[in-house]
Amino acid sequence: MTRYKIIVNPISGRGSGESAFPRIDQRLKKLNLDFEMCRTGYPGHGIQLAEEASRAGSDVVVAVGGDGTANEALNGLVHARQNGSDTAALGLIPVGRGNDFGFGIGVPQDLDLACQTLAHGRRKWIDVGFVQGGDYPAGRYFGNGVGIGFDAMVGFEALKLKRLHGFPSYIVAALKTIFLYYQAPTLRIEFADQTLTHPALMVSIMNGRRMGGGFMMAPEGLTDDALFDVCIAGQVSKAAIFGLIPRFMKGDQAGHPAIRTLRTAQINVTAEQGSLPAHADGETLCVAGKQLEMKIFPRMLEVLIPAEIEAR
Repeated sequence: MTRYKIIVNPISGRGSGESAFPRIDQRLKKLNLDFEMCRTGYPGHGIQLAEEASRAGSDVVVAVGGDGTANEALNGLVHARQNGSDTAALGLIPVGRGNDFGFGIGVPQDLDLACQTLAHGRRKWIDVGFVQGGDYPAGRYFGNGVGIGFDAMVGFEALKLKRLHGFPSYIVAALKTIFLYYQAPTLRIEFADQTLTHPALMVSIMNGRRMGGGFMMAPEGLTDDALFDVCIAGQVSKAAIFGLIPRFMKGDQAGHPAIRTLRTAQINVTAEQGSLPAHADGETLCVAGKQLEMKIFPRMLEVLIPAEIEAR
């Protein structure tokens, strides 16, 4: 019988993780699953719990929270694999603010449907990204994407908004960020034997498709093609940033003259002038870093997705 380890971040989604705990327990019991639930107690605890669960023989480790919780579980499972453990599959019950990683692999936002996916879904191997630099010189794995520049600042500002939740918090944060982060640093971007050096407000390195709960950074992104989808936004005016926000919401920004998109398996970004605020799956990589290196590992993690969909 499949054994599930359910890792709940109680403070995810402004406490949604804690409030969902009894409902998840009840729902999984009705589904007759063999599971054990636990709570995270501090930042990074999910990494430890996921690795320990995999080593102890859990077949599926489930992250209950947002993108940060999923990222911690992902890192724990990858560490377990590197240390010789048979890696458990990753399941998700999204209760956080953005839930962009879950969106990218097709996991339902609805709690009951997400629980059903654990019981009746299928498994799929996906790629995993790895980033080094900033506050993580030894590196950190990610499932959805790395944001550098404007979108990282949006995430930082969204965390300050105590009365807003989900995508609305990112919209308000994006509007605030226009007046805080409008002078693009000069970046050297190296990929596939090419080098670009120019001002860039934002560089999004995507394994998934969406960031910030509704901004389609890579609308055609695939989680199993062994490539990042990269979106680079050059220097534009504040008014132009206002105009770009709805385009990113629709996913049609590629037609804008300030936007460049590309696909690559490895990319290095260096600040020649200015610095790099950056996040990976919503977790802060650095506030003012100088260099980040990213590469992709094909089909490194098995995830649970609904049986009736084809995850992108």
